[in-house]
Amino acid sequence: MAEMTLPMEGGCRCGKLRFRISAPPMLTMACHCTGCQKMSASAYSLSVAVPSDGFEVIQGEPVIGGLHGDQSRHHHCDWCKSWVFTRLPPELGFVNVRATMLDDTHGFAPFVETYRSEAFPWAATSAKHSYDAFPDMADYPKLLAEFARGG
Repeated sequence: MAEMTLPMEGGCRCGKLRFRISAPPMLTMACHCTGCQKMSASAYSLSVAVPSDGFEVIQGEPVIGGLHGDQSRHHHCDWCKSWVFTRLPPELGFVNVRATMLDDTHGFAPFVETYRSEAFPWAATSAKHSYDAFPDMADYPKLLAEFARGG
């Protein structure tokens, strides 16, 4: 990933919902699962995992769409319905922000791709690590450390 200047900001398609990232990303990902395909209307979704305390909504009120569960919730703009971020269980300590919602997307490429088992055969990324599903929990410390060193 290229050098970044913090804070980074972004927002939905219409601009009514805005957010700020004030901590360095922990990981960048592409997910090829059929759920992400349907939510993003694309071959995969792109996300940037950021520490929970380094993410804040600075304008607008997101609404829940897609996943409505106790563990994970997709947050959308109430007006344009853009899928902007996903809140995960608090103990995980991060928020998945849709990378395409950042004002400046330069330098963001997926470091990890997940659910290759559900990927379109033609949908490839430049991700350094690829998994048929999600990585084992035991793999995450190594992935986070490698990403922090610059991938």
